[in-house]
Amino acid sequence: MYGERDILYVSIHSLHKISKYNGKDGAVPKIYKLGSAAWKKLKQKTKSRVKKIAFDLIKVYAKRRLDKGFQYAPDSYLQLELEASFIYEDTPDQSTATEDIKKDMESERPMDRLVCGDVGFGKTEVAIRAAFKAAVNGKQVAVLVPTTILAFQHHRTFTKRLKDMPVKVDYLNRFRTAKEKRIILDELKSGKIDIIIGTHQLASKNVEFKDLGLLIVDEEQKFGVAVKDKLKSIKENVDVLTLTATPIPRTLQFSLMAARDLSVINTPPPNRYPIESQVIQFSEEIIRDAISYEIQRGGQIFFIHNRIENIKEVAGLIQRLVPDAKIGIGHGQLEGRKLESLMLAFMNGEFDVLVSTTIVESGLDVTNANTIFINNANNFGLSDLHQMRGRVGRSNKKAFCYFITPPYEVMTPDARKRIQALEQYTALGSGFNIAMKDLEIRGAGDLLGGEQSGFINEIGFETYQKILAEAIEELKENEFKELYEETEGKDKIFVKETQLDSDFELLFPDDYINNTTERLNLYTELNTLKTEEELQKFESQLIDRFGAYPTQVEDLLNSVRIKWMATGIGLEKVVLKKGSLMGYFISDQESAFYQSREFSNVLSYVQQHSETCRLKEKQTRNGLRLLLIFDGIKSVNKALEVLEPLAAKQQISI
Repeated sequence: MYGERDILYVSIHSLHKISKYNGKDGAVPKIYKLGSAAWKKLKQKTKSRVKKIAFDLIKVYAKRRLDKGFQYAPDSYLQLELEASFIYEDTPDQSTATEDIKKDMESERPMDRLVCGDVGFGKTEVAIRAAFKAAVNGKQVAVLVPTTILAFQHHRTFTKRLKDMPVKVDYLNRFRTAKEKRIILDELKSGKIDIIIGTHQLASKNVEFKDLGLLIVDEEQKFGVAVKDKLKSIKENVDVLTLTATPIPRTLQFSLMAARDLSVINTPPPNRYPIESQVIQFSEEIIRDAISYEIQRGGQIFFIHNRIENIKEVAGLIQRLVPDAKIGIGHGQLEGRKLESLMLAFMNGEFDVLVSTTIVESGLDVTNANTIFINNANNFGLSDLHQMRGRVGRSNKKAFCYFITPPYEVMTPDARKRIQALEQYTALGSGFNIAMKDLEIRGAGDLLGGEQSGFINEIGFETYQKILAEAIEELKENEFKELYEETEGKDKIFVKETQLDSDFELLFPDDYINNTTERLNLYTELNTLKTEEELQKFESQLIDRFGAYPTQVEDLLNSVRIKWMATGIGLEKVVLKKGSLMGYFISDQESAFYQSREFSNVLSYVQQHSETCRLKEKQTRNGLRLLLIFDGIKSVNKALEVLEPLAAKQQISI
């Protein structure tokens, strides 16, 4: 149903073209009249504006592509030894990410890879291995982190993992004295320090490296614009690895453009449990019971209170509720040494409750802490809350997170949505869903720059994504043709997707699958399949779930094969009607397809088989079209049969 009274029929082969409108929450999409060109114009306008922005980004990428970086040697025995000493078993995604990074480092092109993995899924271990590989090859490594505490924490983790290895690790943050800083800067310049971990100070002018080979950026979205600009100058010709838990859509966008490669760590470590999250109002009983329970089972507790002026009163309140608990207070205004020793004491289990501001938000790893309270949770952003919740549940014990908020009716609508999103997404690895929800609540905002938000509200986020992908594809084919030729391989695909029109019954009949939603899901899934192997798997699952299938389903599956073959042959549209098969070649007469090997293969095939097929020109609304025609096509199987030898000639693997 569309607009006021219209009905639009959509072929099951085009179901994937329908997407849910997802703009700024509460924004009502404008509905254009069916048959008018307004929607098409809006998409065109969006595409040309997106192209402009994408053009600049791809230029940066192009420069990286042409640059030569340092080519690292294959793994040494020391590397294998380090990896074998990891006390946990690698998850499959961790292994894949490690392999991808090594491949990038061993190629001569500078690496720019983004590793997305949820809180506590082992991104740091992947980074340690990359850093060690660089150090063994005689290069220096800079690890840039957003907070002072995290610099300290990472230094501890790196030192512990690399203690038996011939590398020197140090860290730089505002807690180091002037004398210590001077020594560190001298050692960096002379190359005595292999791995330096630090906050944004690492990007300042007085930091000089002897031979920087790898830059690791943790939680990139936490850095300000100024630091990011400085990073751009450091990044030239240096391998870059970015780690993040809740990717902001812009970061993902870059990966979509291939402006950086992406590895996702989705599998949680074994024996992990989801964190039980509860939204509560401030209640002394709940706080007392939860803290007492945690202390009894030998665990520790975080209590986040983000106001320094009355943090001591809060600690006093907890002391009164649980008199035998040992309590520490931490915040950013503490003197450096004090804060460090406090954190160390907490990590070593010397006290039970840490009452602190959000300084613990990123990366702090205390495996024994299994309960966290976040006071006034309604004042935090979604990814901050998700990050803080990720401070607990890092071992095999059940963990609890309490969001303390005022009553729902007092909160702002956005705060309410944020808290509800966190209640909804508690599963392990839900950082990505949270990022998408964040996008919905805040509006799609600044994906490639401030210019975007307007037209995302006009066309919805998913349509925007599709248009963006198309715009990038067009840039790759035209403006940046030379750049992508070597990387896209020689087998160019001229047709992205073939449209199929048929009077055969190609469907899942109601008496085979009687649930409408299930049928829709299966059609949508069928449209996403890319290989024969995937199609066969889909087929066996169908039989498994619904039993042997009727002819209509067999024809439907074969129609997918026909579409694949037609795409390889260069047909934009296939019509199976009235006993014949008509294939429409690419409408653009100027297309490189007509000078390609693929088209000359078609010509020679038609000459050799003139008794079964022919070429014909036909006048259409959009000008002359070249058609490939086969007669005597009485079934879908017959259509498959006649296209197969032609597809084989194109060496198309289906």
